[in-house]
Amino acid sequence: MSKTSLFFCFFLITSIAFYAQRERVEYLPTFDKKPLHYGFYLGINQNDFKLNLRESSITDANITVEATAGFNVGLIADLRLHKNLNLRLEPGLVSNSKRILFNHLSTSTNPQDSIREIGSTYLHVPLVFKFSTDRYKNMRPYLLAGASYDYNFSSNEANQDDNSAGQFRMKTHNFMYEVGIGVDFYLYYFKFSPSIRGVFAFNNEIKYDDDPNSQWTAPINFMGTRGIFLNFAFE
Repeated sequence: MSKTSLFFCFFLITSIAFYAQRERVEYLPTFDKKPLHYGFYLGINQNDFKLNLRESSITDANITVEATAGFNVGLIADLRLHKNLNLRLEPGLVSNSKRILFNHLSTSTNPQDSIREIGSTYLHVPLVFKFSTDRYKNMRPYLLAGASYDYNFSSNEANQDDNSAGQFRMKTHNFMYEVGIGVDFYLYYFKFSPSIRGVFAFNNEIKYDDDPNSQWTAPINFMGTRGIFLNFAFE
């Protein structure tokens, strides 16, 4: 699933829910007055890497990334700071896979040298501010902005083997910033909130090979996550 498809799904779901709000009855009229409430979310994501290359002994370096869709699931704790401002903690699990293609090694005698399959599972812990408009009937648009911590269970950072042994390593502890938009829809029993957000790494996530002239890691100056998350929250 491409990033364009994720945006299309978000706006399609939002449009359907919007047209379903023609009912004049106002559901959950006191919901947003609670100082603290909880929920959970389910979603899909597409994560890849932002790559910046540098001058190195590998003069013909050519590296690309292929990403596939993954899933995310987690919990929500929402603290009301103001009628239009909430602070949210949203710990969850994120799973996805990526394929790194080292095109300059495609003519290698060992075809596996040019490909690294990266399957990752993260503990994703965002702390975000939610800026909401005033409620209109049974809907309320909002913006999201904040930072998150990611623990990469599949990093292999402590592995003594590196790419010379077929092992691509990444850092275990990473930090992101994220921004997004969404809409709260007040239903009879609960609040449904589809949102879409971008997630971007602050730090370089690559663990360099022991050889400073490694054909895999020497050309890489920065490799950091960038992704799109489509979440469906139930509160």
